[in-house]
Amino acid sequence: MAGEPDLAALEAERARLYAELAGVGDFRRGTLSAVFRRCGKANCRCSRPGERAHGPQWNWARWEGGKTVTTHPRPGPELDKAQREAGEWARFRELTGQIEAVNEAICDARAPLAVPGGLAQDSEGQKRGGWARSSLRRSRPTPPRR
Repeated sequence: MAGEPDLAALEAERARLYAELAGVGDFRRGTLSAVFRRCGKANCRCSRPGERAHGPQWNWARWEGGKTVTTHPRPGPELDKAQREAGEWARFRELTGQIEAVNEAICDARAPLAVPGGLAQDSEGQKRGGWARSSLRRSRPTPPRR
């Protein structure tokens, strides 16, 4: 039918994205940013209106163990490496987002498979019964409130 997604084309796009994902190089999670700061000294050029602040100082911020961890790569090879890794992280995130969208479209385009002898479902497609009403639920003790 017209207007329906072509399953073969979607699968080909997914294969292309997977191949591109295989080419992603070394990456690290996080954000690399350049920061300019004012020193606060009254006689310094950075305190004059219209003058640029000191910097840049490069900050690599990432989330580890429930906290933000910031490191400061130095200009030169260390900063070049951090910029490559940050670029590859952005590329990885973009590709995985595209793969997710294509997979959603593939799942929507695929016809449902009939399951012989499967669980009975009610008229809205939901399984009958549930964990809250099952015998398992009644046999488990309720944890004490704190």
